[in-house]
Amino acid sequence: MASESKSTTNHATIKKWIEARGGKPASVKSTKSGTDVGLLRVDFPGYKGEGTLEEISWDEFFKKFDEKNLAFLYQDKTADNEESRFCKFVSRETAEHEGESKTESKGHNLKADEKAHKAENKTESKGHNLKADEKAHKAEQKTSEKTHSKSTHK
Repeated sequence: MASESKSTTNHATIKKWIEARGGKPASVKSTKSGTDVGLLRVDFPGYKGEGTLEEISWDEFFKKFDEKNLAFLYQDKTADNEESRFCKFVSRETAEHEGESKTESKGHNLKADEKAHKAENKTESKGHNLKADEKAHKAEQKTSEKTHSKSTHK
């Protein structure tokens, strides 16, 4: 059985999916800066969250989610028909480009994503290397600074 992913921007759907799996809204501690919560993550019990993630409120989570124009890509069941915890944040533009712009759309084959997710889970149990997260956050900050600089110089 092929696994299917769905994409949504609906806050209620995202919250329901995460909470149904025991997850909590979180951010990567090392990417926090002032009032910016940093990179968003979902902290599931028994996974990599200890020491690297910090729980945040749903309000903070969805504020950042909307600010960054994100979509939530997720999977209900694995190929083995087990409950899946696979999820990731993608740009809404990416979700639309992949033909997943319709809320709750189906049809994305996740075999490659499942392999990546399994590999990530192995990494999570050994401890999480935040270099990629930090690199993404720095790029995000530069973009934000450029946008801020342009808007203040007009």
